[in-house]
Amino acid sequence: MNYTPRLPGRNHNVTPVSPLRELLILLGGLLAVIAIMYLLLGLGADLLVSHISPATEQKMASVFSSRFPPHNKPTAREKWLQTIVNTMEKNGCVDLPYPVTVQVANSKAINAVALPGGRIIVFSGLLKIVRSENEMAFILGHELGHFMHRDHLRGLGRGLVFAFISTLTGSSDGSIARLAARMAQVTESGFSRGQEEQADAFGLQMVNCVYGHAGGSTDFFTHMPKNLDPGHIGHYFASHPENKKRIQALLALQQKMGYQSGPLTPLPVWHKDSEQKKN
Repeated sequence: MNYTPRLPGRNHNVTPVSPLRELLILLGGLLAVIAIMYLLLGLGADLLVSHISPATEQKMASVFSSRFPPHNKPTAREKWLQTIVNTMEKNGCVDLPYPVTVQVANSKAINAVALPGGRIIVFSGLLKIVRSENEMAFILGHELGHFMHRDHLRGLGRGLVFAFISTLTGSSDGSIARLAARMAQVTESGFSRGQEEQADAFGLQMVNCVYGHAGGSTDFFTHMPKNLDPGHIGHYFASHPENKKRIQALLALQQKMGYQSGPLTPLPVWHKDSEQKKN
């Protein structure tokens, strides 16, 4: 009898399928679990937001004090911006459970943000490109819209959810965490675009309420630097809709609401030159 060496028909120590395929299946399953956790916890955070009282929200504002410390004495620019917001409140355009204060932060960023507790931070880079008071009123009205819809708290809650999931994956710098971050970013981008569209509509309403017409409501998007337009680079903070679409949506809403166009209120004479030199 001759001995012919051969492998057994079945080896429990060797997988019958490709190891690469098994790795991809495991990674896909893990990412699916992470995505489901993110969505469920995000929905939970959204539900929790509706139960946060204004007093609690104002306490949360202290978290951002180190990044944007309040000014003891407001500058002329801040007084001007505050006057616009105060006019919206006095005219009954908006009804918030707490006073809103506007602060200017020296930064090249062309942006404004709504922080918990009723603070709007306007970056000096944005002020440099604004061309009328109406345009600035739309931007401030847009941020007030975030307050009305509590978007600022929803964004904060989802950020905490993502930080929690990053911790569960081991490290926010790990490859899996980076991939999970990209998935979460895509999900969050769609969520934020809806918020931005609602805030745009609210900003349009604020302009019409203050000036009696909607003139200047789309100006910011028409002369925003092209390198910030998502139509040219694919995204603008990964959450803001493409400028052309925002303009079309605003014009359609303006026509639907019967808002008229009208003359623009000029900026203060010191706005772009003398006041920036003082600060």
